[in-house]
Amino acid sequence: MGGNLSAVVGVVSLVTALTAALLAVLRLRARRGIATATQRATYEVLHTAGLAAEPLRAGLSAAGAAKAVRHLRALVGAVGLALTDADEVLALDGRGAHHGEQLLASARRTMETGRSTVLGESELHCDRVDCPIRGAVVAPLQGADGRVVGALVAIADSPPAPGLVQATLETAHWAGNQLALAELDSSRERLARAEIRALRAQISPHFIYNALTAIGSFVRTDPERARELILEFAEFTRYSFRAHGEFTTLAEELRSIDRYLTIERARFGDRLQVRLQIAPEVLPVTLPFLCLQPLVENAVRHGLSRKPGTGMVSIEARDAGAECHITVEDDGVGMDPTTLTAGIAELARSTGDPGDDTGQHVGLSNVDERLRSVFGDRFGLVVETGLGSGTRVSMRVPKFHPGVRAGS
Repeated sequence: MGGNLSAVVGVVSLVTALTAALLAVLRLRARRGIATATQRATYEVLHTAGLAAEPLRAGLSAAGAAKAVRHLRALVGAVGLALTDADEVLALDGRGAHHGEQLLASARRTMETGRSTVLGESELHCDRVDCPIRGAVVAPLQGADGRVVGALVAIADSPPAPGLVQATLETAHWAGNQLALAELDSSRERLARAEIRALRAQISPHFIYNALTAIGSFVRTDPERARELILEFAEFTRYSFRAHGEFTTLAEELRSIDRYLTIERARFGDRLQVRLQIAPEVLPVTLPFLCLQPLVENAVRHGLSRKPGTGMVSIEARDAGAECHITVEDDGVGMDPTTLTAGIAELARSTGDPGDDTGQHVGLSNVDERLRSVFGDRFGLVVETGLGSGTRVSMRVPKFHPGVRAGS
């Protein structure tokens, strides 16, 4: 029985080894399809750099450094390579781990001065008789705005040659660019969250006051309707103040708008009319969170609330091939196009009084900037208005866009 088991294990090991060898041959043949040695070398460098870039784009952390350090060592061609911040050696691949404290001390000095350092045997003295380490090159890692955020240390088994020094400096410069991009990505996300908070600050206080007033008017006369309005109000605020996701679907945004309009109709009564034309096929389209709702609220607050008699808000979303075209229109008091065009940039830098037109301009500017930053300059808002002529705000949203998905 034991002999049979050993034979089976041996066969499995042989098959595994043959499979690995076959895959290696196939990969080698695939690479040989690249015509010249220069092209093969370029491919290897770019491929290795791509493997290191992904974890670095998440920022300088122990987890990211552990994934990137092996690929960075391959780019430099050193016997060992370490990534550090000011506090610790985040990751080290290859030889030289027993010099960790000396390497960290040198990295801290490099981070303080911002200048690279070449270490010899005297700086890396060691009690181990068999220690192969003979030197190191320490280069600063510069993030956004030129700030030094860490160090890249190439470890050598001979006195560092000019080639190793140059390779280390260039790799550190490239890695620093990846870290700078990570910081910019993080800044963009923080800015997006800040813009959403700005919209919430502009929209919510005014609406909450009016909503509670409207609900309060039904508490005694129609308790059941008051209860329904409270539930609608709760769902509206839950959606508006949700803590996650820069994007949502058109269907979710429309559900929130329906709750908003339900509460506003309780306030305005028959004075507020609503017309919807929504193509079912565009309901799953993804768009920036709180992108459509401010336009509807502006139509009610600034267009219809000041108009005597009945007012109409129309919301249309139609399929346009690779895009979804959305329009919010009211037949309210409108605004002066010249004032809107001239003042929107300056007004967007202020918080504005929610009770005047400044709040409207801030909301339009915020939505316009977010659309352009996500989808490109071709996808901003188009505003058509005139005094006494109502307002029509249109947007185009691509049905599919890289990196854009609901909940992200």
